[in-house]
Order: sequence, then structure tokens, then C-alpha cells
Amino acid sequence: QVQLVESGGGLVQPGGSLRLSCATSGRTFRGLAMGWYRKFPGTQRELVAIIRDGATKYADSVKGRFTISNDNAENTVYLQMNNLKPEDTAVYYCNTGPWVGDTYNPAYWGPGTQVTVSS
Repeated sequence: QVQLVESGGGLVQPGGSLRLSCATSGRTFRGLAMGWYRKFPGTQRELVAIIRDGATKYADSVKGRFTISNDNAENTVYLQMNNLKPEDTAVYYCNTGPWVGDTYNPAYWGPGTQVTVSS
């Protein structure tokens, strides 16, 4: 069983930065991607960013502002979020699963961490 736990969420002013971390434990699978989704109130989750073997993919809304990275030795994935906007306010979820072509299918999810961007 793979377990993921996010940390680093909180309240930040517009234009500010946050760094989310996701620690993984339990059984791990080589070759899987790791990613971040977010969920706005009343909507479905949307992809934010994914990473696998150095390759990355971002949602258009966060390109140039967010950076995903990982530390394989620590089994941790990060999401550096800069120039945050009120519309980035959401619950952010870490996940892992296969990424083939344009399709990413997360199989395991963390419980989520709240990010609130407000003055």
C-alpha cells in the first residue's frame, strides 16, 4: 500500500509563494509519475503538474509560476508555487500513477492540503 502525505499549505497573500511537499511511504513502483491536482469548491479535481524521470507537464494556468520537482532518495515530490493568485485557492492533492503519452491515471492520493490566497 502506497501512502502519500502533503504538507506546506496555508494562507498567503496574492503575489506570495508557498512550497508544497508530499512524502511517500509503503510500497513504491518504479516508472510511475508523481503529480499534483487541485480542487476548487464545487468542481472536479484538475491537473496542476506531473513529473517522471525529469519530464514534466503543467496546466496552462500555472505555467511559469509553479515548478514541480522530486527527490527520489527521499521519495518526496515538491510543488513550488510563486506569484500566487486568489484563483489558485484550492485543496491540493499529491498523487502517483502511470503516465503514458498524454494520459496520467493517478492510482494513489494523499488527503490534500488547503492553499488559500487572500489579502
